[in-house]
Amino acid sequence: METSRTTPELQAYLLGHQDDLVTYIIQFNELMSRYNAAIKEVTTKLEILKSDFQIRNCRSSIESIQSRIKKPASILKKMRSKGIEVSLDTIRSELNDVAGIRVVCPFIDDIYMVADKLAAQDDIRVITIKDYIRNPKENGYRSYHMIVEVPIFLMDKKEMIRVEVQLRTVAMDFWASLEHEMKYKKEIGDCQGIVEELRQCADTIADTDRRMLDLRKRIAGGQTPDEDTD
Repeated sequence: METSRTTPELQAYLLGHQDDLVTYIIQFNELMSRYNAAIKEVTTKLEILKSDFQIRNCRSSIESIQSRIKKPASILKKMRSKGIEVSLDTIRSELNDVAGIRVVCPFIDDIYMVADKLAAQDDIRVITIKDYIRNPKENGYRSYHMIVEVPIFLMDKKEMIRVEVQLRTVAMDFWASLEHEMKYKKEIGDCQGIVEELRQCADTIADTDRRMLDLRKRIAGGQTPDEDTD
């Protein structure tokens, strides 16, 4: 997501004729540009890991990498729901998911490998990890969440910026995308039957992920899928 930009000349003019709103808008856009820079830093690291793994193993460990910056309305809504004072300082200190990256991997073990290799890099600081694969949410949601800090280098300083990285398989991403779309529909929002069926679908998808990983390991080990493993 591209943030709006102003030229240095326009910034100088606005700051010379400033009122609180205009100043805040300029500072907000500057902050969002830092989140964009952090996304580029982490995305580059992931792309390098993907390329190196593919060269070494002749297969890809990452299917896709997508990113986004929270919209101002979403930031405001989240801060109000948490009872947080709305300011630029609290956006940085209290919100960990303003900048987000979604990494979709072919297999479950790829998720943990990519997460470990990213966390091991010298300039990455892991803030929190939430493993919803081993510990799914009540609705069946599965994914691996990391909050990391990455340095961005500006004209006159270095800043550490937080980025949320979500890693999931293709199957997990398929389920999460459909569940996200459907849960906002009023006609099914409170229907327990559909909620339960969605959870069962998540369990079925998780079982499929495990079976596909097992098949890949058996094939890699020289054993065909229809051979007896006992």
